Amino acid sequence: MAATGGSVGVSGASWPKWSVAVVVGVPVAVGVGYWYWKHRSPLPGQGDKAEILAEKPKLSSLASANQEISLDTGGVDSNSAMKEEVVQTPLQQALSHKDAGNKLFKANKFIEAIEHYNSAIEICPTDKTQDLATFFQNRAATYEQLRLYEKVKEDCSRALELNPRYVKALQRRAKACEVTKDLQQSLEDVTSACILEGFQNQTTLLTADRVLKGLGRKHAKEAMAKRTPIMPSKHFIKTYFSSFVEDPITKNLADEKESESAEADVRGVARAKQAFALQNYDDIIPACTEELKFDNSSHKDEALVLRATFHLLLGDHASAFKDFEKVIDNENADIKLRVNALIKRASLHMQLEDPEKSLQDFDRAANMDDNNSDVYHHRGQVLLLMEKVDEAISDFNKAVSINPNFPIAYVQKCYTDYRHAFTTRDMEKMQEVMRAFQSAIERFPKCSECYTLFAQVLSDQQEYEKADKYFKKAIEVDPENATVFVHRGLLHLQWNGDVPKAIELISQALELDKKCEFGYETLGTIEVQRGNLRRAVELFDKAIPLSKTELEMSHLFSLRDAAVAQATVADRMGIPLANIGLP
Repeated sequence: MAATGGSVGVSGASWPKWSVAVVVGVPVAVGVGYWYWKHRSPLPGQGDKAEILAEKPKLSSLASANQEISLDTGGVDSNSAMKEEVVQTPLQQALSHKDAGNKLFKANKFIEAIEHYNSAIEICPTDKTQDLATFFQNRAATYEQLRLYEKVKEDCSRALELNPRYVKALQRRAKACEVTKDLQQSLEDVTSACILEGFQNQTTLLTADRVLKGLGRKHAKEAMAKRTPIMPSKHFIKTYFSSFVEDPITKNLADEKESESAEADVRGVARAKQAFALQNYDDIIPACTEELKFDNSSHKDEALVLRATFHLLLGDHASAFKDFEKVIDNENADIKLRVNALIKRASLHMQLEDPEKSLQDFDRAANMDDNNSDVYHHRGQVLLLMEKVDEAISDFNKAVSINPNFPIAYVQKCYTDYRHAFTTRDMEKMQEVMRAFQSAIERFPKCSECYTLFAQVLSDQQEYEKADKYFKKAIEVDPENATVFVHRGLLHLQWNGDVPKAIELISQALELDKKCEFGYETLGTIEVQRGNLRRAVELFDKAIPLSKTELEMSHLFSLRDAAVAQATVADRMGIPLANIGLP
């Protein structure tokens, strides 16, 4: 991922247009929503759709300036009934109390309104379930104005027992549950409302989005507290380190495999370097810890930076910060080591949503070594993520001027120039950038990043066939790069809606890298789109433990929670979703 030293545009952080609606704005509208639009018919037992979706008059709210409160007039008008009969029936008396309650509600006389709704409920015949449901819902609306949220939930529950498809009661209970932090029930209620409204009510959709984010944060915080660190795949680690050309530790690691592989009794940093060369990454932290126990060791700073780097890759942020700080604050440490530690700590700050501290560390690194291309390359990526395109361009230009033969920095510069030309609608610059991409590919034919970023630019311009060609070339150059398979799968969805092809490519990615979080998340999102909700949950469950930050995990939990809620509600409502999932 870009925030940990990868490259912007290929990390899996970006989403094509095809899947934006899945993860932003309407998180519960997929899956069940797909079924709804496919069939376009009223749900079993729903009755007349126009009646259910009809808007009622909106009243001002004392509770919130943005809240919409509506009362149901419900049933027969009591005044018209009186014209036919002088003596009112129990139902007509109940309706009269309801009408009186509604008038008092509009006058903000909530206590008096409740008394009339009480009378309506007491008088109404028990077989008039729709009317009773209306009375309970109207009383709940009044309790809501008084902020008596437990009573709101109780009355909405009574209304829903009488009329399980009562949208207003579902919406009101969802809001009350949100206020009282019962987010799981709130999500189920707002999901039900979305389905019954055919995903046409923007307010309900926004409520669903807000509840999902809150529930995702809650679940992520709980999961992070007991998270077991997982070492990323070997290819991910290789890609991460390849984004540094000034790393003082890894500069000499290429020779370690030949020089030390035969030595049985290596210790400390030498053991760590050997483990790195042999891709025995699980042994690196213990080997570095061993080095730190040696008296008078001259490699302690090196051991701290290498150990901190692997703590970062594991997602053990506290340990990474602690080790980086020891080297950064040691004025006697090698400048290259201190700068490398600052760059990595800056990227970690960005991962943890602290851009101010991130930029402070980058500035400090640049002041220590203004001729280090890694500083400008990685800061350029952070600035690009922050949408500071002009500043990012300046940093990538600096990185390339210092080290013109570093392909990743060179092609990142091309990508950033494209973003700027696209934003400013500079067509002449756009053509220049396209030529620069071609030049990058000619200069660095073994760099898969060149093909991948160019493919993304072509996809953005809807030149899908050419984009696919370059994704295939990237795979030829780096056949173990799982994220390229995922991006190519997404391209086929965006290009021609070829779901089987997309699933085939993403499945290949997961065969290559069983720790590819991006692959599980993307495939899970597609399965939600197809209505295979249980399968989607299984895939999200595989992605969640691979997350390195609470933010990433919160996003995945939101997707998972949406799928679970849809499956639960669909089952409760008897919606026959095709291929609902694997057993």
